[in-house]
Amino acid sequence: MKKTILAAAVAILLVAVPLAVVFSAGAEEAEPAGEVDLLYVEWADAIATTYVAQIVLEEMGYEVNVISVSAAAMWEGIAAGDADGMLAAWLPGTHGAYLEQTEDRVDLLSPTIEGARIGLMVPAYVEEVDSIADLNDYQDEFGGEIIGIDPGAGIMAAAERAIDDYGLELTLVEGSDASMTAALSNAYENGDWIVLTGWTPHWKEAAFDLKYLEDPEESFGGEEHVSAVAREGLAEEMPEVHQFLDNFYWSLDELGEILLWNEEDGAEPIETAERWVAENRERVESWIP
Repeated sequence: MKKTILAAAVAILLVAVPLAVVFSAGAEEAEPAGEVDLLYVEWADAIATTYVAQIVLEEMGYEVNVISVSAAAMWEGIAAGDADGMLAAWLPGTHGAYLEQTEDRVDLLSPTIEGARIGLMVPAYVEEVDSIADLNDYQDEFGGEIIGIDPGAGIMAAAERAIDDYGLELTLVEGSDASMTAALSNAYENGDWIVLTGWTPHWKEAAFDLKYLEDPEESFGGEEHVSAVAREGLAEEMPEVHQFLDNFYWSLDELGEILLWNEEDGAEPIETAERWVAENRERVESWIP
């Protein structure tokens, strides 16, 4: 009897109230938990890391904007509070000067990558050259140039320092990550000599047989790490986002996998990030507060 009465009541409700109204609450999309702005530089590791962070933060319910800027603008943007964070701080050497200028206005978080390094690299087939100190003896073979990247990068400042420290007679050529790797690919294909600014992690180490030149003057410093950095106040205003950025950590091998995916024909960083997140759930879950 009770079931009959209940069924009748439901039938009356559905007749009296349009179905669109009855189910409107379930049809509405959930409001985002908040909006997060992440800055990054156009370096292979920073692109991969930032897009993976975007995918995970979106899974956590946030609306995420990723914005490509120069290294100097990245640090100053966080320091000024114009963006929420970044995962591309190369320390202690490469971005050391930027940290000194902003350390009282940013929140330095934990490393995202350990075992990083920077320096000058040549193809392994350049057997005659093992040290930066040897470069002047073969400047003609190298075309009198060191192939670099964007002028605001910390590695370019280190390369200029190396030119002074070793009295090199080679010119540092400004460009970008893409132009540098294109020059490397062309030289490698023809067996030509080339010396370039290099860093680990980077996909070029998997694609080409390269070697770092010894740096007895330590112009490029020692081992580095890459850290996340947040704006002041993020911990109080968006504690979950702050904790996620602090938790984000992966190995060189894990990063190396997605770096190679990003170099495949037609690859889109956002799509490879989605793939990596889907295939590495255990690692991803360790980042989420």
